[in-house]
Amino acid sequence: MILLEPGSKILEECLKERIYGEPEKCLIVLADFDGVRYKISTPISKTQLLISIQIKCYPELVAYGAQSVLERIYGGLLQPQPEQGFDVSLVVDLERLPEDKESLIKNLALLKRNVMAAPFEVAFATQQQGKESSMMAVHYRDNEAIYIRAMADRVTVIFSTQFKDETDKIYGKVFLQEFVDARRQPSIQNAPQVLYTNREPPLELRNYPGLRDSDDIGYVTFVLFPRHFQGNNAFDCISRIQLFRDYFHFHIKASKAYMHSRMRARVDSFLKILNRAKPEKPDPKKVSNVIAARR
Repeated sequence: MILLEPGSKILEECLKERIYGEPEKCLIVLADFDGVRYKISTPISKTQLLISIQIKCYPELVAYGAQSVLERIYGGLLQPQPEQGFDVSLVVDLERLPEDKESLIKNLALLKRNVMAAPFEVAFATQQQGKESSMMAVHYRDNEAIYIRAMADRVTVIFSTQFKDETDKIYGKVFLQEFVDARRQPSIQNAPQVLYTNREPPLELRNYPGLRDSDDIGYVTFVLFPRHFQGNNAFDCISRIQLFRDYFHFHIKASKAYMHSRMRARVDSFLKILNRAKPEKPDPKKVSNVIAARR
């Protein structure tokens, strides 16, 4: 299966053109997963690159410490007042670029990932102190959310996902069953435990307010233990689990597209067989010659 990159590839390509090319005026608007929107512009000077991002759940992320995470990662690039209509703005001076431009570009492309990392970092830090946290909800899409809670021995991450099509629900069950079966292999028994429930929320969310009661809602639970996010593992853990919903639905759609292409190919082969099986129309001249010869 294809693993999605944690950074925005299109944002990274646009930044490479601006940083490695000649400074020029620009106004570029980009879209990403989960309704995220980027804007790259030069409103003041062609050497002052303004990068802004809009995220649906940013007020919730601020409550979980997103501002301090961004200040730690981006430092002086972070603007105290974001561009109008956006939630976070960074300014890059093209005349004062660091020597390692690639690292700067990679870091800027991870802007969405870094904003969304705040509740995960809080949960991991709380668990490592042996404490429990309250349930942190991030409503990053319409009718869908991520719920994160730290407990004394683990961190639980729950995705609520909406299946807009009945076939998506069937494909989803097949994929999630593969997650469960894969842990039986000796080589990956240390992987996080994955649980799935349809319509009925898991035990951790039973009394949580505002949950939708609908047949098209499913809940996917990841149980993370300290070995999954201690030390350097935390960065990769956050990057990958954030993309689970996009990864999940991407492969559902890819599987449906593959099945449709196979069905079309099979129908084409059947039509060719039927065309070859059609009897040839008799030639009137040959028929008349045969009749005349018999006479």
